[in-house]
Amino acid sequence: MSKSQTVIKDLSTIKDFIRWTFSRFQKADLFYGHGTDNAWDEAVQLVMGALKLPLDFDRDMLDCALTYDEKKHILKLVQTRITKREPLPYLLGEAWFMGLPFKVTKDTLIPRSPIMALLESEFVPWLKNYPLNILDMCTGSGCLGIAAALVFEDAQVDITDISEKALLVANENILRHQVEDRVEAIHSDMFKALVGKQYDLIICNPPYVDAEDFESAPAEFHNEPELALTSGEDGLTFTHDFLAQAAHYLRDDGILVYEVGNTENALQAAYPNISFMWVELEQGGNGVFILTKEQLSELLLS
Repeated sequence: MSKSQTVIKDLSTIKDFIRWTFSRFQKADLFYGHGTDNAWDEAVQLVMGALKLPLDFDRDMLDCALTYDEKKHILKLVQTRITKREPLPYLLGEAWFMGLPFKVTKDTLIPRSPIMALLESEFVPWLKNYPLNILDMCTGSGCLGIAAALVFEDAQVDITDISEKALLVANENILRHQVEDRVEAIHSDMFKALVGKQYDLIICNPPYVDAEDFESAPAEFHNEPELALTSGEDGLTFTHDFLAQAAHYLRDDGILVYEVGNTENALQAAYPNISFMWVELEQGGNGVFILTKEQLSELLLS
């Protein structure tokens, strides 16, 4: 009898499979950073997600016995998670962001931007006026732009990406959250498809991982699209081009909210005369800055 057949024979309930999955994960030296930060939460989410059950499922029902096919499905996901180091959201086809479910595939990054905390507070105190036009560039799954549309219910939102495959996923998420009347997915290489447009709020979570960090990153990150992660040796190739153009697309009283993660120091060194407003995030995360139209214009002159 094979190991998988033994597991299927010996384990019966939802609770059994959560405990078994946790034990396997504990021994596997996995990296957690795509929705969970420990083996137990990852095990719970895998089993419940595989069974299409909510995380707040009645605890008394955890003693329910699983069917043969359900057991096989869980075993396959656990094996793939361990052997291929695939992040759990890819295995389940779904990630949560701001309490909302988003479809994800290997063509999109897994949502985790710390910009979420600023969205939840409606960008107070930096955003002076209600934003009627919003741009989410490098949108991936569409999570930031769609969340912005749900926060600012009177806004029109453009979400853009260079990846047409990512935009297919983003369009599914637009329909899922019923914002198709206010959110438009646009295929664009940076600003090329946005000529003549201006926005009250521009959000961008671009590729910014430098070559050294990417090379040393856990295997889970190498399962995400490299196009959405890396940008030149220092991680700033995209950002240099973006900052040279962004002022033309921002209204006078608008703001840019931009994430550069661990390349924060390299960016500051590259633009020593620009007063980036680095945001302190209570729930963690780093490398998010805010610039006004005036500051972006000064950057063009420096």
